[in-house]
Amino acid sequence: MKFIETLKLALSAIWAHKLRSALTLLGMIIGVTAVVVVVSVIQGFNAYFDEKVANIGSQSFSVRRFSFDDFKNVDTIAAAQRRNKDLTLDEFDYVHERTQLIDKLGARANATRAQVKRGSEIIEDVPVDGATANMADIDNLDISDGRFFTDAENDAQMRVAYIGADVANKLFPSGNSVGNEITIAGLPYRVIGVQTAKGTVFGVPQDNFITVPLKTYASNFGNLINQRSLYFVATAKKGVNFNDAVEEARFLMRTRRHLAANDKDNFGILTPDAITGIRDRVLGTVSIVAIAVPAIALVVGGIVIMNIMLVSVTERTKEIGIRKSIGARRSDILKQFMVEAVTLSAIGGAIGVILAWIVGRIITAVIFPTYLSIAAVIVALIVSGGIGIMSGIFPAWKAARLDPIEALRAD
Repeated sequence: MKFIETLKLALSAIWAHKLRSALTLLGMIIGVTAVVVVVSVIQGFNAYFDEKVANIGSQSFSVRRFSFDDFKNVDTIAAAQRRNKDLTLDEFDYVHERTQLIDKLGARANATRAQVKRGSEIIEDVPVDGATANMADIDNLDISDGRFFTDAENDAQMRVAYIGADVANKLFPSGNSVGNEITIAGLPYRVIGVQTAKGTVFGVPQDNFITVPLKTYASNFGNLINQRSLYFVATAKKGVNFNDAVEEARFLMRTRRHLAANDKDNFGILTPDAITGIRDRVLGTVSIVAIAVPAIALVVGGIVIMNIMLVSVTERTKEIGIRKSIGARRSDILKQFMVEAVTLSAIGGAIGVILAWIVGRIITAVIFPTYLSIAAVIVALIVSGGIGIMSGIFPAWKAARLDPIEALRAD
């Protein structure tokens, strides 16, 4: 029997019992939908994390007071707090003057929350931080209006401010914020630039901030220690191995702090690889479990298909006897029921992929982008077809083994 004829028989049998077939498909549809959605969410989350959090592609790294390893447990945190000192501007100058492999080296201080005013408009708890002028280039800032501040303004400790879109919209609802004055923690500042709106990252607003020159920040808000601690951000020169630039920064910091060869670093260096490594260690097991749990639904769907196919063999015993009596071979009967099981699974897999795509679009619109790869779709269809084969083997074998005479006698 030709395959196309076998497929037509399978489709006609499925169509003849539409409700039963639909209910049979539910397990496969739910399983495929859940697995594909989970995979697309994980892939989308990883890409979103790399872009928004780890800055993958920027090839920048930061030197900070603490490293990720310092937060392994309570003992390591306590030891790091005793051992690690706040970074200083003298150390920044030391590294900046001696580096050979770093292209841009900038500095930023952690934010302090302050009240911001303009006339009768007041915004409470706005994060205000300080930065060197070249942080605009290092962070690839997207400036919608005005500009970032200059080295001269930083050296002169001028009260100029670069603000986020939310701050601009609240204080200047009619626009024209650049060149106007605002009050930050009781002191007047002139707005010189507004950043293009970035939205949120995992629900945290990215447009509610103010950045001022680093030296202005230190002068007006206090020493760059504790909650206002300083950190450095660097990029490697073009053509220079990124890890070599990182190790040079480590060497210069250790030299500046007079650390012996066997002394542990009393500072931390955070690279994109280190950040994604933490993500993988934390979420790796969770991802496996997240995929494994809905995969159980696929197994359940396969069991349901096997059960229905066994029922179908029992119901169609006389049909099988008639087909055998007019010349159908065992292989023809085997092929018929195998194709029917695989077709059921493939239809369920295809519907599951479509539903997963719809759910992914909803998640993308509401939370963060998901990524449905062609590979995931192909794997889902192959897996559903494979489950159909495994589910159909026993019912098909049972149907093929029926004695035609006994089958014709069946009621």
